[in-house]
Amino acid sequence: MRILIAEDHKLMAEGLCALINSRPDLDVVGVAHDGRAAVKMAMQLTPDIVLMDIGLPKLNGLEATRQITNYTNDVQIMALSMHSAKRYVEGMIKAGACGYMVKDCMFEEMSEAIDAVAEGKTYLCRKVAGSVLDNYFNSLKQDRAPAAEALTNREREVLQLIAEGLSTREIADDLNVSIKTVETHRRQIMTKLEIRNVAKLTKYAIREGLTSL
Repeated sequence: MRILIAEDHKLMAEGLCALINSRPDLDVVGVAHDGRAAVKMAMQLTPDIVLMDIGLPKLNGLEATRQITNYTNDVQIMALSMHSAKRYVEGMIKAGACGYMVKDCMFEEMSEAIDAVAEGKTYLCRKVAGSVLDNYFNSLKQDRAPAAEALTNREREVLQLIAEGLSTREIADDLNVSIKTVETHRRQIMTKLEIRNVAKLTKYAIREGLTSL
């Protein structure tokens, strides 16, 4: 099986490579260090599985997962995170991930998780599986979708960059769009979320898992 690793921490990425390459039936085809690179490499390399860190710079793992699963049905995505809170797990599963691993327990379970995802199964590491089941029925009762889901893909991307401290000009250069376009996105984000300042936008983005501290 061909594996793409999307992880911005060098030591973690090296550890994953060593673990995967210890199995003769697995092959690391690439390592992406930010979300946009992960999307681009997934399209170019067509791996069987992407190990996707949630807290990636430029484009977070949740948005990268959405884009990859929108483009292809052939790539399976396993989420990697430091967080076990249900909003992160549910967010990644809704985005299209087939599994979720918490980083402090993933090495002992990674082979098992890869095999499960390769077989088309959904895999949740033992640390989060219990809490997900406990909250499943409560989540079904939530009639109103989170405000973040009302945002377009580009608006969520702009929101992440705002939260990461980029200026309007820096965002425009990064996305290769005009400053006026970025300002329009910012107004639409604030209107949809009913948030009027950058500090609260940043707090919202962190709480919803669109970026991290």
